Amino acid sequence: MREVDRVIAQRLASNVPLVGQISQYIIAAGGKRLRPALLLLVAGALNCQNAQRFNLAAVVEFIHTATLLHDDVVDASTMRRGRATANETFGNPASVLVGDFLYSRAFQMMVDAGQMRIMEILADATNVIAEGEVMQLINMHDASLDENAYLQVIRSKTAKLFEASSRLAAVLARSDTAQEEACATYGQALGTAFQIIDDVLDYDGDSQEMGKNLGDDLREGKATLPLIAAMQRGSATQAQMVRHAIENGSTDQLDAIVTVVRETGALDVAREAAAAEAHRAIEAISTLPDSAYRTALLQLAAQLLQRRT
Repeated sequence: MREVDRVIAQRLASNVPLVGQISQYIIAAGGKRLRPALLLLVAGALNCQNAQRFNLAAVVEFIHTATLLHDDVVDASTMRRGRATANETFGNPASVLVGDFLYSRAFQMMVDAGQMRIMEILADATNVIAEGEVMQLINMHDASLDENAYLQVIRSKTAKLFEASSRLAAVLARSDTAQEEACATYGQALGTAFQIIDDVLDYDGDSQEMGKNLGDDLREGKATLPLIAAMQRGSATQAQMVRHAIENGSTDQLDAIVTVVRETGALDVAREAAAAEAHRAIEAISTLPDSAYRTALLQLAAQLLQRRT
């Protein structure tokens, strides 16, 4: 990861000062670096020493960071990772344009790998992520959204880059088709579980721990799994309260809605869905050779369910 950070710092260089300033601002905010770490862990599990793994790990982090810049503008977010978002600090136009810079820099870097298959995977992933963003936008304030539609969005918007990170490692390791698909399945399932837990924490977390405002999903009119389950399991009055909040993007009754989500067992439903995805991830890599890397991948899937940030 130190080598990945070195590549990130090197490739953030730009002759335009504001580009570097905003890029450094959001990269320096920290974050879990989960996607690049995933790529490196899968590469290690496949005994891949290809030096391009560091470059591609930086690429997926750049793509992820670009999506964060654009997301925060679309969602009008003011806090991420415990501090003001880039759009709050530098304004929406600068955030969008620097997000574009990070996308284009990522595509410059992926050419260095010299493999059409790698470019295909990343181009496809970037396109699917954009489609997921548009699907989420269409679904805003739609209280009739069901679990399948919700999963379709998060598998496109969030899980696709996890999937691509794992698949890239398998391609670098020259794995056969079956092993590549197993690694991709691990990434997709892990990313899906990650997002479900993220949505759980919007109603069962602590804003100081999480570094973002609780209730943001509701304010944005997002019908996430905890809310979908609460409407299905609650009384007619409770369901109507949640439905009204989603349709109007209202947090006026946030405390009451959090109580409904908790009392109806909606959080348990969502956590069970995340656990099923984590189990799917674990099953996918059961055939990988035993190693410290494989053990770490198994632990990552299991520990994801306990995260609080």
